[in-house]
Amino acid sequence: MSDRPALTRLIRQHPLALSLFALASLAALFFVVRTLVFMIYWTDPSHRDQTLEAWMTPRYIAHSWHVPPQDLAAFLRLPMPPPQRATLAEIAARDGVPVEQLIAELSVFLAAQSVPPQQAAQPAK
Repeated sequence: MSDRPALTRLIRQHPLALSLFALASLAALFFVVRTLVFMIYWTDPSHRDQTLEAWMTPRYIAHSWHVPPQDLAAFLRLPMPPPQRATLAEIAARDGVPVEQLIAELSVFLAAQSVPPQQAAQPAK
């Protein structure tokens, strides 16, 4: 048996395999941390159904209001997939409308989308 520690021997005998294992471990750690941060952020009730503001992106609004992104994109007349990080202010400028008007229209749309399914299914009396 050699006097060298096992890790040193492993590094010298299998440098590529050990490097790939380390890289895969770092990638897995990155995605685990990213998922935990995302989960913690969106489980906070203060991030749900937030009041719309000009800095918000359609993706953020879809997450906050639990609206399918494609429905929101269709309402905002955005191509699929929507442009990355386009804010409501940028979308309003593109459409030539004041951002306040876009926010008001979007608020009505989101209120209609957030009706609980059991209320929407009940017949009118």
